[in-house]
Amino acid sequence: MPRDRRPATRVRVLLAEDQSMTRGALALLLGMERDIKVVAQVGTGDAIVETALHSRPDVALLDIDLPGLSGLDAAALLRDEVPDCRVLILTTFGRPGHLRRAMAAGAAGFLVKDGPVEELATAIRRVLTGETVIDPALAAAALSADPNPLTARERDALNASMDGADLADIADIAAKLRLPESTVRNSLSSAIGKTGASDHTEAVRTARRQGWL
Repeated sequence: MPRDRRPATRVRVLLAEDQSMTRGALALLLGMERDIKVVAQVGTGDAIVETALHSRPDVALLDIDLPGLSGLDAAALLRDEVPDCRVLILTTFGRPGHLRRAMAAGAAGFLVKDGPVEELATAIRRVLTGETVIDPALAAAALSADPNPLTARERDALNASMDGADLADIADIAAKLRLPESTVRNSLSSAIGKTGASDHTEAVRTARRQGWL
């Protein structure tokens, strides 16, 4: 009978990806690495912290665009709730603004999804040793990119307006954020001006394209 040559101690990985086919493929490929074990998989951002508290992964691979909580917001929560877990952000589109937010949230790495799984496995091992791993092309782009001009309140107002609300629905946005209507109106107006947009819808598109949201 062939002996199992897998190491006794393997890197425990949590995988957060909303596309079930992609999530399953990544889990399968990573599971083929001798020293890596996918111990948990989630499809929404809201499930990341609770699942991490239960499964205690060594490394969390987080997509940015997840239903509910974003991978970037979840990374910040993991830093506080599960400080021993290292976070690697995975994204389809490498945006300098997202990289800066990921580093501010305490992420140990930032990679685009189009790389080979061997590179991802290597990155998992590297961040576990304390290294920071960043896609080289994205790191170069981030050095020349403009910093995020939006304040936290302006980002909140734009995010709240993405549910289809328009400027006539300031009251709904204010209720959602639990802020005075005047504050929301001023925040949206300021965000529109900073992004050079004509309205909040265009401001959201511009901010997302730059990785500011």
